[in-house]
This record gives sequence, structure tokens and C-alpha cells, in this order.
Amino acid sequence: MVVHMNSKNYSTYLTTDQLAERIHYTARTIRNELLDACLIEGKHYIRPFGRRKILFIWETIESDMLNVAHDSLALAYQQPTEVVNHG
Repeated sequence: MVVHMNSKNYSTYLTTDQLAERIHYTARTIRNELLDACLIEGKHYIRPFGRRKILFIWETIESDMLNVAHDSLALAYQQPTEVVNHG
């Protein structure tokens, strides 16, 4: 875990494994299903120095998970509505 501090706020940067521990998803699920579907580069995660490694911004992810009006993480896992065709 890396904490970046500036004069206004603090950001906690997590690896995929650290994020997986906090939100109780596997690292594989985060990489394959959540990344770019509901975790947006530049908002929820960064790629330092344009490299392959991903660091997640915990405060933004936590805020979105707790925000009822904009729960982007929950939206990815809503069950599809069943359609019944009677024809």
C-alpha cells in the first residue's frame, strides 16, 4: 500500500491483490470483469509511468461503492432481467 499526500487530500494506492482483500473479490475477477467495465482508468486506477502495473485509488473506489446514486461496482453485477416469450 502506498499513500500519496499533498496539501489537500490523501490517496491510498493499492495493488490488485490488496484491493481484492478489501472488497472481497478475487484479483482475477478485478482484472477480468471489473477493470474498464466499472473501474475507470484515471478515476479508479492509474498506470504509473505508463507501465503495465496498475495501482488502484482506494478513496475513489470506496466512495463509489458507498454512493447509492452511483454504485458503478454494483452495476456490473446486476442480474439480467429474465424475458419470457409466450409466442
